[in-house]
Amino acid sequence: MRGHPAWELLLPAAAAPARQRGRSLQEALREAVRTGRLAPGTRLPSSRALAADLGVSRGLVTEAYEQLTAEGYLRSDRGAGTWVGGAARAAAPGVRDLAPRPLGTRVDFRPGTPDLSLFPRPAWGAAQRAVLAEMEHRQLGYPDPRGLPGLRSAVAALLARRRGVVADPERLVVCSGVAQAATLLGFALRARGLRTVGVEDPGSPEHARLFAATGLDTVGLPVDAEGLVPGPLAAAGVRAVVVTPSHQFPSGIAYTAERRAELLDWARSVDGFLLEDDYDGDFRYDRAPVGALQGLDPERVAYAGSVSKSLAPGLRLGWMLVPEALLDEVVERKRTMDLGNPALDQAVLARFVTDGGYDRQLRRCQRAYRERRDALVAALERHFPGTEVTGIAAGLHVIARVSAAYGPTPRFLERAATVGVSLRPAEDYGTARFDDGAVRLVIGYAHLTPAEIALGVGLVAGAYGG
Repeated sequence: MRGHPAWELLLPAAAAPARQRGRSLQEALREAVRTGRLAPGTRLPSSRALAADLGVSRGLVTEAYEQLTAEGYLRSDRGAGTWVGGAARAAAPGVRDLAPRPLGTRVDFRPGTPDLSLFPRPAWGAAQRAVLAEMEHRQLGYPDPRGLPGLRSAVAALLARRRGVVADPERLVVCSGVAQAATLLGFALRARGLRTVGVEDPGSPEHARLFAATGLDTVGLPVDAEGLVPGPLAAAGVRAVVVTPSHQFPSGIAYTAERRAELLDWARSVDGFLLEDDYDGDFRYDRAPVGALQGLDPERVAYAGSVSKSLAPGLRLGWMLVPEALLDEVVERKRTMDLGNPALDQAVLARFVTDGGYDRQLRRCQRAYRERRDALVAALERHFPGTEVTGIAAGLHVIARVSAAYGPTPRFLERAATVGVSLRPAEDYGTARFDDGAVRLVIGYAHLTPAEIALGVGLVAGAYGG
């Protein structure tokens, strides 16, 4: 053993406490093989010799050799000793973090992110402690794949009160946000024979990617000032479509009552369904939010929402109210996909909702986000006079039409990038193209302070000498 550098890895294992020594020796040998310190084909000392050199019992070494031989790390030829096998390969070094990260710019105006510093840590922690103290042991078992009854009842009452939905707790499925809701619905639609789903154009690119994962194609359908246009919808031959009627993403409009009625008439006429993505329906700043489309026909509209904008996307908690015709397939898919969301997290959210913490959090976010939207509109008007901010006063982003004098759009984005400001053009979200030369931007503001908003807009203006 002496003279072989790999054997040095075994010395700490030999010095471990007696009760841990055998396991430590096995793990040290595994690691030496995995990392290549003991190369394939290397002959190991006899159990007697290695035990003597390490100062441990021969039984510990023999047991380690036998265990690693059974696992494939070593091989033993009768009468010829023990050798390092060739099955093990070194793992890739390091642990990568693939979570989305800022671009490293000074001010990031890309939309879609709430202010994570607003997460109610003390209130959430209090709810968690209360749940841990009161939760029965049986509730830590596999939950109903639809979600804990207490959470489904709490969320159903919340949605009926705040969003005007028809909320039957028996048809509410707790899921990991709107992304999983869309995936579950996609599988259910495909099981009914559908092959294509309509999506808004402009709209969120994520919808197409999510449905593609379920084997469904998507077709973009135009949106005008009233909402999704019914004519192209009928001509496309689809029987399901995703809509954002309370605050269309990214245009910022609210569907008119007439357009809502037309879409429901279409769904009934083709035995079809609408998926209502209510991604930020609670955040309306000039008046009460428009009620959800689902409330008009719960048998034709699947309603999806989450706490991603109100609390934090990392909680991975959301819900979907499912039409009766799709419920069994959605629940079975949820069961096979993940056996249900974590019971403890569900119980904490239920407690947070029923104790009034969620309503308080929404009011807190509404105040902050309204202030930031106002700060953005004021900064744009100050530095880029004549900028038109379109859409309703709601949500976490605006559409800004900046004068053609600052265009074309690629030049505007390039100048912004040179001063450390990240922006997304409206063209990223749809196929529509404009020939007026104006710069159209989708600007997120919720995650920025008023000071950061003013700084970012000022930096871009400075790039133009303003």
